[in-house]
Amino acid sequence: MEIQKIISELQYKAVRSSGAGGQNVNKVSSKIVLTFDLKKSNALSEEEKALLEINLSTRLTADLILILNCDEDRSQLRNKEIVTKRFLELIRKGLIVQKPRKETKVPKAAIRKRIKNKKNISQLKQNRRKPDLD
Repeated sequence: MEIQKIISELQYKAVRSSGAGGQNVNKVSSKIVLTFDLKKSNALSEEEKALLEINLSTRLTADLILILNCDEDRSQLRNKEIVTKRFLELIRKGLIVQKPRKETKVPKAAIRKRIKNKKNISQLKQNRRKPDLD
């Protein structure tokens, strides 16, 4: 993964932020929308693209485009830095290959402990009942 090459493929768009902000919010476009086309990317190999497609499937559009927004700061430049940092972290986490889980047997001691606990609770509840006088 070449970070500089990926950053050069990013597309930024400045839009007006929503919410409160007084007169300034109607004039200044400080919100940044970052888009990254996974399909057309030359910075990633085919294996990396497939891995990202699986790991980021909930964040991608139907056309395999990743869209991130940032309107945390009043500065357009600062929002651009924040969204770029967030994007790189998302890509870094998306490229991590999970180790397969090894199935393990439940220890016999744990089974015995669970059953013993069940019997103790059962006995406790039976002792709470009213005695049968018949």
